[in-house]
Amino acid sequence: MNRRNLLGLALVGSLSATLAACGGGDDPLSTTDTSSGSVDSATVIVGSANFPESELLAEMYSQVLEKAGAKVTRKFNIGAREVYLKALDDGSIDLLPEYNGALLAGLSDSGSAPEGVSTPEQVLDALKKVLPQGTEVLEQSAAEDKDTLSVSAATASQYSLKTIEDLAPVAKDLVCGAGPEFQERYQGLVGLQELYSVKFKEFKALDAGGPLTVGALVDGSIQVGNIFSTDSAIETNKFVTLEDTKNLFLAQNILPLIRSSKNTSQITDALNGLSAKLTTADLTKYLAEVQVDKKPSATVAKDYLTSLGLL
Repeated sequence: MNRRNLLGLALVGSLSATLAACGGGDDPLSTTDTSSGSVDSATVIVGSANFPESELLAEMYSQVLEKAGAKVTRKFNIGAREVYLKALDDGSIDLLPEYNGALLAGLSDSGSAPEGVSTPEQVLDALKKVLPQGTEVLEQSAAEDKDTLSVSAATASQYSLKTIEDLAPVAKDLVCGAGPEFQERYQGLVGLQELYSVKFKEFKALDAGGPLTVGALVDGSIQVGNIFSTDSAIETNKFVTLEDTKNLFLAQNILPLIRSSKNTSQITDALNGLSAKLTTADLTKYLAEVQVDKKPSATVAKDYLTSLGLL
């Protein structure tokens, strides 16, 4: 399979089901944000994955582009990578926030990074070599949000868990929860078994580091959850994040992925300006306003960008 052809990936066939699951039955790819004007060749269609941080970042991208004078249409909450990459390929969207290591793994034939690739710079260099034809990435930010395997404090104590390696002898008694795509990804159950010899008693398809996974960890219906490192739920619930001693989860610095045909110097300057100022600490803080305080992502993005002097 040619990885430069944006997606003939397996989950594309379940596009409609995935969209219904993450969007309450509404397909974000069939809607237009008329508040930003009608869609034409000059309009930049900004998409996002189906979790709060991606939507918040996409809103930041949208607002800095509008400030720079670009016409923007928003199509957020599309779904998992296997779905939104297809949307990027067919022109349903033009731009979205991505994570360098996760995207590299998703586009690599092996499902993992090339040997010896670990630092953000190495990951970015390797990523540029496997990007689908007609796409490019702009400057990556220092802000990073990594996949984690997290457990409750009680589970960590009961099984003496500090690292992912510690799961190997006890995983047969534990249930893992994550987004459905975690089951098929190398940076998921596949890599956990291959790299760490971790095979769980059961896998529950929930959401990508969202409230379903967090809630299941809290109520004990799962014992191990895939939670993103910037999620305030880790601190709020005193979850224990297991150390990834073998670097299954690569550097995951945030960067824009864009269709080359839609990129301009105006867009590059606006997005690179944001990436230069975005930090992990700030992202964690403002994401909590969306997830915990339940503020609209547009409001939170505006407040943050204003504080940076970008609006």
